[in-house]
Amino acid sequence: MNREEIFNGLVESPKVDVCVLGGGINGLSVFRELALQGINVLLVEKHDYCSGASAALSRMVHGGLRYLENGEFSLVRESLVERDRLLKNAPHYVAPLPTTVPIFDIFSGLANGAVRFMGLTRRPSRRGAVAVKMGLGIYDFLTRKRALMPKHAFRGRRATLARWPALNPDIKSSATYYDAWVSQPERLGLELLKDGHAAGPHAHALNYAELVLAAPGRYELKDGVSGAVVTIEPTLIINATGGWIDIANGALFPSTSKPAPLMGGTKGSHLIIDNPALMEALDGHMIYYENEDGRICILFPYLGKVLVGSTDIRVDDPETVRCEPDERDYILQSLAWVLPDIKIRREEVVFQFSGVRPLPASEDSFTGRIPRDHFCTFVEAVDDGPPVLCMIGGKWTTFRSFGEMAADLTLERLGRARRVSTGERAIGGGRQYPSDRDTWIDDVAASTGLSRERMRTLFTRYGTGSRQIADFIAGGADHALPYPDYSARELQFLVRNEAVEHLDDLLLRRTTLAISGELSLDMADAALALLASEKHWSLPLADHERKRFLTLLAERHGVDEETLSARNEQRSALCETTARSG
Repeated sequence: MNREEIFNGLVESPKVDVCVLGGGINGLSVFRELALQGINVLLVEKHDYCSGASAALSRMVHGGLRYLENGEFSLVRESLVERDRLLKNAPHYVAPLPTTVPIFDIFSGLANGAVRFMGLTRRPSRRGAVAVKMGLGIYDFLTRKRALMPKHAFRGRRATLARWPALNPDIKSSATYYDAWVSQPERLGLELLKDGHAAGPHAHALNYAELVLAAPGRYELKDGVSGAVVTIEPTLIINATGGWIDIANGALFPSTSKPAPLMGGTKGSHLIIDNPALMEALDGHMIYYENEDGRICILFPYLGKVLVGSTDIRVDDPETVRCEPDERDYILQSLAWVLPDIKIRREEVVFQFSGVRPLPASEDSFTGRIPRDHFCTFVEAVDDGPPVLCMIGGKWTTFRSFGEMAADLTLERLGRARRVSTGERAIGGGRQYPSDRDTWIDDVAASTGLSRERMRTLFTRYGTGSRQIADFIAGGADHALPYPDYSARELQFLVRNEAVEHLDDLLLRRTTLAISGELSLDMADAALALLASEKHWSLPLADHERKRFLTLLAERHGVDEETLSARNEQRSALCETTARSG
């Protein structure tokens, strides 16, 4: 259903069982859970789906090795279960990631870990081989029954430097274990949304819409695209706004006394670097290392570039976070420490991003000790309004189990029973995932007339959902775009079927063009022309959208118009070289 149909439906029938606030990964998860149980559910997102913290994760799907030091064993166990479920349920986006820990001491960190485990205040210190061995032993024990990936292994200094010669030569040993990574988290979130929609006409969602308090206990839904306003009457509200939970509670559910804050998020910033020497130095592994101050950092191959992060800084306003220059310097300094001979030029940072971890409120002076677990709490009705269930905390890996928790509490409050489990349920393009991908790709290529290489690219992007997109591409005249891996018909499909309302929706979240450093000014303009045609925008409106996108890209992601223009020339030179060699 389109926006107009959803609003018309709410005019005729304003009552909904549940209104979910927030279209991040946790909001989308509980939306899917409730939709599959037959609940009349409406999700409302103020911006775009997965455009906040859910787009700013480290791209890891992991158990949380360092959480063991805080005694969060149940969270690590749950995270490892959910990691393994994602490897099965979303194999098109989630894959194993060999991870190597450089170790510079033997016994360091044991006393520190003990006092942290007991809740005493002490700054983190470097973890030695014994502490790392203990943590990885617990990891292996918790996954022993599933055993989807190899157990951890240690290497001595000589073997480590033979495999990774660029590592800091002060290294004593290394340990390698397996976690996982997610290639396109925003698309995985969108597939949760589609799964919810597919459950039936009782499930609806709107991006660029806002729930507002019209009067005590009365709510209106405002459409940020059309300006339409409609009254809605939810039986229950779920606040899944992450770092915005206290802000939303204050605006929508006022009380006579100021409640204690529920959230106390921290900001994490990351860089995407295009440096061949850095990529080669990783040898396909993630390097999970401690900076000199004890802060955990990561770097691993990501979409042909290298992802490096992250920082951990308290923030009060989640709306305007961005990677600041001092954060970029900190990340590059940490990289220079672990790989001292690799030099990174400023222009090799092709993208940067930052988001707020939705952590529970804490007075702890050290951000690394703030609990990473999740829980739900009810804010009971005031002024005859509906009760509000707040989803507090959470990490990206556990979105399914957190959504399940919130859904079960909601079902209990509504007096309804769960009828569908999602633990083993495939997500989106992970459904009917072929054991023989090459044969599947060849069959779809043959039936649609697309080349095998083109079909392989689509399969990488969409899993088995690529069949529908391939059928659409084959159904009309298509042409290549300035970045030839995408075509006009592919982008048209995304615009028509995936709630694209702005250029950044298309270039930052429905595709990986921006984050992979492949976006040029010509490609941005081509995508804008296509979007403007689909939306019937006037020239002034299209020009405004262009300026809006370029400003956002420069301010939030460190990519200015000059950089995009330079990529035009680079791509032209590459095309000429390819043509000559061909």
